[in-house]
Amino acid sequence: MRSKELENTKRSIHLTKKQRSIIVGTLLGDGHLETQNNGRTYRLKIEHSIQQQEYVDWLFERLKFLTGTSPKKKVRKENDSYWFSTYSLGTLRFYGQQFYEGRKKIIPPLIKKMLDPLALAVWFMDDGSYKSKHHSTYIFHTYGYSKKELEKIIAVLDNNFGISSSLHKQKDKWRLYISSESAPIFEKIVSPHIIPSMEYKLGKHNA
Repeated sequence: MRSKELENTKRSIHLTKKQRSIIVGTLLGDGHLETQNNGRTYRLKIEHSIQQQEYVDWLFERLKFLTGTSPKKKVRKENDSYWFSTYSLGTLRFYGQQFYEGRKKIIPPLIKKMLDPLALAVWFMDDGSYKSKHHSTYIFHTYGYSKKELEKIIAVLDNNFGISSSLHKQKDKWRLYISSESAPIFEKIVSPHIIPSMEYKLGKHNA
């Protein structure tokens, strides 16, 4: 695509509500934004292990209008990965402003308005897991966030969805636990959005 045509394409991009939710979910998880012009535009990069190729392809299909290239395999010493990145877009500036302080990713100030069932499900597919058959509940591996930020998430889960959760410390990091009483509520909210290859995270194949 020629430069002028590409710039016109970028300017014409408008995100749907579902696409915004997917971006919020993956940014809460493993997705990250990069800027090369002091925050005027950002590109979104999504990368997971090769075992989660189906999930990356699912994300790509919903965001492919933001990018000119298909997902690619990256060969690593220990574990190959699978990734794609978007164009650098002014459309993503809002998310750069919300999710970052300098280069550090944070819980957005507007997370209460941003976190809907689809965003929660994408975050879970990125960073969540089923605890065990003996503890039928769910965990978010939220090691990159501070206790204060995660306490904000606890309040949002309660206010937005009626989900009770708590924090458990692991060394100097924190994991977010959905209470066993709220596990059925959580599953009902996210399961319509969980793709088949990620259903194991809900304990579907652990019974």
